[in-house]
Formats: sequence, structure tokens, C-alpha cells
Amino acid sequence: MSQAEMPPVQVMTISQAMHHALTLAEEAARAGEVPVGAVVLDEQGQMLAAARNRVEEDCDASAHAELLAMREAAQYCGSSRLMDCTVIVTLEPCPMCAAAMSHFRIRRLVYGAYDPKGGAVDHGARHFQQPGCLHRPAEIISGLQERKAAAQLRAFFQALR
Repeated sequence: MSQAEMPPVQVMTISQAMHHALTLAEEAARAGEVPVGAVVLDEQGQMLAAARNRVEEDCDASAHAELLAMREAAQYCGSSRLMDCTVIVTLEPCPMCAAAMSHFRIRRLVYGAYDPKGGAVDHGARHFQQPGCLHRPAEIISGLQERKAAAQLRAFFQALR
């Protein structure tokens, strides 16, 4: 998305950004996608990008919310580096998304629900703790709105059964 296509500047707190990400996750669930939403903020709290999962819709296994949001933010900034940015996502990032965060050089990661099975930050591969990790966020905040994010995921998967 070019700068001309971006919505008006919207400054948010981390809590407001998580609320927006949870709303995007609800949209994803209604579209039949795993309910995950993500927002990228710059250092002033300006929203640069936001996305929801679109794996099924795009027929793209890499169309995870945080990856889509980081791509959009990089396009908006005109740089492959998001060094002063915060990624807020409703679910602990998987190995693919954690590795992408390293490559995008994000400064801070905030996530909601823990993912003991598929996560790669506090569970599983623990990507940012690996010796070969290219870049580690300066700050990681885990469990913001964890109950709400986890409830969305539980409801989605229970409805599939």
C-alpha cells in the first residue's frame, strides 16, 4: 500500500492496538480463518499497518497476520527494516513469523495468547534465544489480553469440531 493509500494518521497505545488486533482476529474467524490479528506501530504509536490471517483466502500458507502487517508496514516506510517499530499480535508468533521479525529487525513484540504447540517465542523453538538469531527484539511483552485472545481461538476450533 502506498503512502497515498494509507488511512489518516492514527496514534494508538499498545492496549488500543491490541484491541484493534483482536477485532481483526474476529474478522478472520468470520471469514473462516484462524482468528489472528496484528498491528504495526512506529515509535510514536502511529499505526503503520494492520492485518488479519488470510491463509485460506489467499491460498498462501505464509499469509499470517503479523507477516502481512510487517510487509505492509515495510512498503509504507519504504524500507525492509522496521527498527523502531512494535508488532502487536493476538497469538504467540510461529517459527516463520518469529524469523521474519528478526529479518524485519523489529524493536518490540507484544502478543496475546500463548501457543505451547506452535509458538516460537516462549515455547517451541524459542527463536530469539537461538545463537544463530540475526536480531532479537529489545523488548517482548507476552500475554497482553491473553484470556480474550485465547477464548477467540478456543471458540473458533470448537466450532470446527
